[in-house]
Amino acid sequence: MNDYSLKLGGSEAAFGRTCSLTPSWGREPDLKEIRYFGINSVDTLTIPANEMIRKGRKQLLEILEKDLDLVLDELVSESVITEEEYEALNNIEEDSKKSRKLLLLIQKKREMACCQFLEHLDIACPGSNQVLQRSMHQRRKALKDILRKLKLQKKKSKKFSLQGVLEISSGSLKECIPSATGDLPWHFLRKVLALNVTARSTSLEKGTSDCQRTREEEGENRIDESIFCTVRMDERVSVNPLDVLCAVLLCCDSFLQQEILSKMSMCQFALPLLLPPLETSHCTLMLWAMRDIVKKWRPHSLADSRGFREESLVLMPMPTISFVRMGSLSLSKSKLLNEFLSPSQQHHDFFLHRDMECGNIPREIADGLVEIAWYFPGGQKSLDLFPEPIAVANLHGDVESHWVQFSFLSEISSAIFIFAEHIGEREYALLSSLKESSTKYYFILENRSGKIGETLTFLNKLAPVLNLSKSHILAKDGTTNTAEFVEQLRFITGRIINSPLKILTIQEMATMARELTIQVDEDFRECQEARNRAVEITADVRDIAVYKQEMLKLQGDLWKNLAKVEKELCRMERQGEMSSEKYRSEQRDKLIALREQQNKCDLSIGLINFIHGIQHSQSAKKHYFLKWMKFNLDHIARENLSKLRAEYKEKCKNLGGEVQKTAKIDQLISSSSLGVEHFMRELGQFYEAECLMIREGKLPKNRRQFAYFPSIAADLMLEGFPLELIDGDASNIPLQWITDVLTKLNNKLRRQSRMFVITVLGVQSTGKSTLLNTMFGLQFAVSSGRCTRGAFMTLLKVQENLVQELGCDFILVIDTEGLKAPELAKLEDSYQHDNELATLVIGLSDVTIVNMSMENATEMKDILQIVAHAFLRMEKIGQRPNCQFVHQNVSDVSAHDQNMRDRKHLLEQLNEMTQAAAKMEKIDRDIKFSDIMDYDPEIHNWYVPGLWHGVPPMASVNRGYSEKVFELKKYLFEFLRDHSVKKGPKNIPQFIEWIKSLWNAVKHENFIFSFRNSLIAEAYNQLSTKYSEWDWGFRREMHLWVSEQETLIQNASPEELDRLNWQHELQQKLLCGEQQILESLEKYFENGASNLHLVEKYREDFVRSANSLKHELESYSYNKCNDALNIKKGRYRIDTLQMEYLEVIEGKVDRLLEECRKEERRLDDQELRREFEKMWTKTLSEISPIHLENRQVYLDIERCLRKDLFHRGSSVNLKVQEAKSLLNYRMNTFQMKSEYINSSLWYNVRFMFSKKEHLHRVQEVANSLMSKCILFIDEKFSSRGDYDETYCVELLHIINQMLQQVEVQKLYTSPSFEVDLKLHILGEATLIFQEMHEGFIKENDPQVRLEKLKPQYFSVFKNHYLERDAQQNRAQDFCDQCLHPALVDYVNKRLGIEIVDDLLNSTQSIGYVSRSFFQFTLLKELLEEGDVINYVQYNTSYEEFVKSWIMRQILEHYADKHYLKNLEKDILLAIVKKIRKMLEILKHRGFKKISEFLEFFCKEMQKELVICKDSLVGIQFKNMTDPGQFSVCVENFLPDLEKQILSEFDVLSIELKLSKLAVKPQDEIFKRVFGCGEQCPFCKAPCEAGGSAHKEHFAAVHRPEGLGRFRWDKTEKLVNELCSTLVVSQCRFKNAETEGEWHPYKDYRVFYPDWCIQPDPSINASDYWKFVFKEFNHEFAQQYGAKPADLPEDWKNITQEQALEALKETYNME
Repeated sequence: MNDYSLKLGGSEAAFGRTCSLTPSWGREPDLKEIRYFGINSVDTLTIPANEMIRKGRKQLLEILEKDLDLVLDELVSESVITEEEYEALNNIEEDSKKSRKLLLLIQKKREMACCQFLEHLDIACPGSNQVLQRSMHQRRKALKDILRKLKLQKKKSKKFSLQGVLEISSGSLKECIPSATGDLPWHFLRKVLALNVTARSTSLEKGTSDCQRTREEEGENRIDESIFCTVRMDERVSVNPLDVLCAVLLCCDSFLQQEILSKMSMCQFALPLLLPPLETSHCTLMLWAMRDIVKKWRPHSLADSRGFREESLVLMPMPTISFVRMGSLSLSKSKLLNEFLSPSQQHHDFFLHRDMECGNIPREIADGLVEIAWYFPGGQKSLDLFPEPIAVANLHGDVESHWVQFSFLSEISSAIFIFAEHIGEREYALLSSLKESSTKYYFILENRSGKIGETLTFLNKLAPVLNLSKSHILAKDGTTNTAEFVEQLRFITGRIINSPLKILTIQEMATMARELTIQVDEDFRECQEARNRAVEITADVRDIAVYKQEMLKLQGDLWKNLAKVEKELCRMERQGEMSSEKYRSEQRDKLIALREQQNKCDLSIGLINFIHGIQHSQSAKKHYFLKWMKFNLDHIARENLSKLRAEYKEKCKNLGGEVQKTAKIDQLISSSSLGVEHFMRELGQFYEAECLMIREGKLPKNRRQFAYFPSIAADLMLEGFPLELIDGDASNIPLQWITDVLTKLNNKLRRQSRMFVITVLGVQSTGKSTLLNTMFGLQFAVSSGRCTRGAFMTLLKVQENLVQELGCDFILVIDTEGLKAPELAKLEDSYQHDNELATLVIGLSDVTIVNMSMENATEMKDILQIVAHAFLRMEKIGQRPNCQFVHQNVSDVSAHDQNMRDRKHLLEQLNEMTQAAAKMEKIDRDIKFSDIMDYDPEIHNWYVPGLWHGVPPMASVNRGYSEKVFELKKYLFEFLRDHSVKKGPKNIPQFIEWIKSLWNAVKHENFIFSFRNSLIAEAYNQLSTKYSEWDWGFRREMHLWVSEQETLIQNASPEELDRLNWQHELQQKLLCGEQQILESLEKYFENGASNLHLVEKYREDFVRSANSLKHELESYSYNKCNDALNIKKGRYRIDTLQMEYLEVIEGKVDRLLEECRKEERRLDDQELRREFEKMWTKTLSEISPIHLENRQVYLDIERCLRKDLFHRGSSVNLKVQEAKSLLNYRMNTFQMKSEYINSSLWYNVRFMFSKKEHLHRVQEVANSLMSKCILFIDEKFSSRGDYDETYCVELLHIINQMLQQVEVQKLYTSPSFEVDLKLHILGEATLIFQEMHEGFIKENDPQVRLEKLKPQYFSVFKNHYLERDAQQNRAQDFCDQCLHPALVDYVNKRLGIEIVDDLLNSTQSIGYVSRSFFQFTLLKELLEEGDVINYVQYNTSYEEFVKSWIMRQILEHYADKHYLKNLEKDILLAIVKKIRKMLEILKHRGFKKISEFLEFFCKEMQKELVICKDSLVGIQFKNMTDPGQFSVCVENFLPDLEKQILSEFDVLSIELKLSKLAVKPQDEIFKRVFGCGEQCPFCKAPCEAGGSAHKEHFAAVHRPEGLGRFRWDKTEKLVNELCSTLVVSQCRFKNAETEGEWHPYKDYRVFYPDWCIQPDPSINASDYWKFVFKEFNHEFAQQYGAKPADLPEDWKNITQEQALEALKETYNME
């Protein structure tokens, strides 16, 4: 049925009026409206005719009195009234009475009659339309003016929303007194949402009045009339609080209205029951707005049993006592009602009245407002005013002007108290229309008018109409004692309550409201559709436990069992004797089976309807649906709880101590909560189950049904709904669900998701949720039976103008379940549960608020222990959340000072708890609470008064509580503002990573998880990468410096050698390099890169590494320079002799030249050569050049060996005596023998591995030692010096040092092993050192050197004899004999460095940037190659494998010679360019002699080129060439020289080139990626920690121990266990370190304190090595001489793709 409006217009009035019926959407079916047009107005007012009559009653009475008879005739003729009614009206003598009677008669006929009445009135009395319209316009204008004053004009169309109001803005963080009326709405909203009882105040910031100013100017000496100039608020400046309330509610959406009324209710403010007609012509019943209010009370009927009732306010049937006024009054009705409702000693202003602040400001739009307040008993008969709850309604404004409201109150009230000055004819006429009302009426008369007689007359007339007696009449004047009068009122009210009376709920009142054309705020389509949808779901809920079991199956036992299996997978507490991996595999199968069982479940009808309800694109529909769900479910839960509590009491009473029989009910009470979160949890479980089925390949991706669930949940979070983070019932996190919801949320926010996280922790029921609700205006559940379980997170948007300042886009608030919960206390693991919760939420937080109630010191101590434990764990991973201690229920103003001792005591307790926690965490250092977090007792402790002011349920919120909480809020945001500068906020992806890693750690009961968190791993890798850059930069600089110094030393004369100060320069260079790294490290930590705070604790590792690098480079540089110096000094005697020999030869050549010139005939070439040969032979025989002694190096080395072993005992010396010559030993002939193991000590290691395996491990030590020694030997050989005895001493030192290591000592090798190993190593050294010695002699023998110069001298001799210009030849010789070898040497010195640079900048560089990246690259390539031999080498000979792999990579990279040729060319071109530049400079220096020219050239190039002095002597001999011309000639030969050198390089193989380089690139890359070389003590995985001096070793992924050759002693089968699993299992180990005693794997750090072995972060983390093992199980067994391992079944299902994915996930690669 449509609603209709009657259009009445001025133009129609002139030509005969017609009624046109047009639909009016959104009204009740019976509602008819008049759309009223003024003749000269374009405004259209849509006002019901009935309302028009009610509002314009006074004007209508005046119009009717002018010509009443004419109007009556018109009405009866048009059948608006009947003939009988016409006659009855005519029988009334007085026109005024007749008019009132007529209006009442018309109003009773309802809307259509009212429409017709107004139409015909305008015919009978033209112009009446305009009079009425003017009245209505005044009301509209008043509303418009108020909205303008309050700056709310725009909010009429775009209303305030709850989400918008809760946004974090600069205004919400300031305590401001409103300075203008436009500030009042926001002031009210912020205050009321923060539960501040001053919210209704509309006082503006006070200025100084003119009167005051005058008085101040004139001084205080004169007393005059100015003293009567009182300072009071200008009524025109501010606004009445009720007007503000009405205007704000008008401009708020229905959800914000609901929240406002909920907070007002907590503040014990009277609530608006009926809003006056503001935008429309109808009053509005605020039913929806009150639906969220729940009250608890104890009626006197339950006082003895100490029971209580709890119910939604709108569903609570109770008597309503209404108070109204007729006419004007001098006394304040509202003030009297406040006294009426306030218990003694607990006065509260429920209703606003004129004597309150700003209450005297005239109301502009609030007249007609009906407010309602309640009284609830607390169960104390001596204190309670009434035994049962009652409602008190208060109509603001005159009854006559607000007849609809009064009519409504008459219908719903048990009794109405009417305040009046007197009762006259006008009042009588109005009240006599109530004769059919069942409501009791009472009069409170204030007789000031002196019309007592008239009042009595009409009261007597009304007595039979309203059933009045003398007791219904009360008098109140100025002399009446207010307290006594209030007591009398209470007495009468008590009598009313005890008599049969009308009892209604507010929900039932709505029916009557609709009949009176009063709008109900929830009567519109979206709300009602949502209600119907919610009812469809909740109608099926009878017994909550049964409903959850039948309809929410996935989160019942299935989910709890899943949670247990997940934790057991990590903790392996019930492993028993089963193999760890087999047990783990079994648990994994269980988990999959449970998920499969979940996945087979179908969505229940209720859940399908729920999904439809939250899928709306329109957020309003969604919000209404969720609200209705909440109301309905809470109502059902309250009913269930009430029954269960009653049953529990009864059972306890009847069964006494039989606890078991009450346990079931106790369990039902614990699980009787049912809310929206349970439905969302169910969606999460459906989603999780489906995801796992897809991952396991049990469900094809195209059959996904629930992929859209995370998007729905993300939308809800965006709209302000909390998301369950931890399921409190199962104590578990649905990780996949949470991850995907937050990922969707991040996408919806377009990755603008930086957020600070604030969490609250504390004992149950200490007001944590209330604290957050008060601080942020949130809606975390706080009602009985709805205590927070688990943890919920809510997102609060930060307004754009504050984003930059705070450095974040959102605040994420996490509310947690109470620690020390009674229902968990009886469980054995309750402390562990609390610890897990605290660890998780503290780890996720930037700020943790620890909420402590001061009443319970024991509980407080427990909380502190839990908190200290959690903070200690966070300190280990670089997380240092701020902690604020909130001490509740401390209200003394001196609390802060008085509690100074308490704060000191608290700090002592915290330190004590930290020490205790450190012991539990096996930290042996002295540690205080302030060491693990930034804590200042003076500013991080907050003393907050109790929440309630008075005794509940009638207590209001304590103003001190609200204001102190606001102070805390302000401080928190100041902290966050400062904090954002030092440490950036998390974004959602980072937050997800923290959830994953923290939850994984919690599940494992393992809290040292530095590298299991990808954010920490990423930050650490970035730091390691940077350090690698700095490391190479330092090394590069030192390589270049060493190269320069070697060149300088080689070029230096003996005198210059003594003057070289290279040691001092070396120290300066090293200090500078170390300082540069430290400065770079400091800048890196200061540059604000993301998550640097997480790796702060590793800074010292890199500082130590820088120092270690300095010492390494110091040793390297010193040795290189010293070697060069020794070589140079060793050649000094030879060079001196050489120069003497050359002087003699040059003299002989001169004499021969003179002799030949004296010959009469010219000698031909053959004759010249013959003469030269004779002279050369004769000269050499004369000077007899000495020959260098060729030593037998092996004799020196044998002597050193005997000396080294001399003190080792007779058996060792005998073995040395019996040994063959060192010339018979080579490293490659060394073979392991059983005699190498000390049989007397074999017992100590027999349990660890077989003898064969033991021999293999000793072989590994031997191989490693031989590799190290061959490196030393090769390094000495490549120096091109002569053998020195110290080389053998150094070599023996290397061997002894390794053999004395603890790990080697525990292998219990025999002396034979040491002797044979030394023989083989020194035998190899003998051969190489002998070759080195002979090569030195060959190169440096004086006669050989002279023979090399012979062609040069002959050429000079010949050219001079023939008098040829030899400058071209001399220049050619200089290029060939001096520059050519020097340039080749220069390229070889630089090429290694350039190759390293090239590799680090190539596409391969990702593999070398850090050790973790290197491992990933290496393992990925091994997987792709699939060669078991490579895996065996990787596992058993890691160092050799890495070296060969790097060499292979280099060879592959330079397989195309073009790349290396470019490097060689660039180096050569650079130095040739420098030579050209130098030649150009020297060409213009004007040197007279070529010797001067060459000497200067050599000096300028002495750091770059080693110029052969022998060759220079030959070139200078008898060289009379012009130096300038010589320079030009050399310059001309340079291009050919370049080509020649490059072509020589071109023909060399890459291997040969690399062998000639001074800096071996393969070694430099090896140092970069190999690290410290430590391996996991169990599985031999290499350490990946950055730097070289880290305190702790770690590997990102461990592997089955069988891959490291471990096998079971009895079966000889390879071990399939992973140490990353074993360290969380109940298994034990024994080995040499434990001296044969069994030791738990969990406590492995007792023996391996430097190793950190992390449990796998996920089920699939070790899939890489599981795949490799299962793929090559038999091959590994064959290689290791063992039997294949027994592998768990699920390993066989792992594919290569899954293995690669696991590897990527482990190393955080995309």
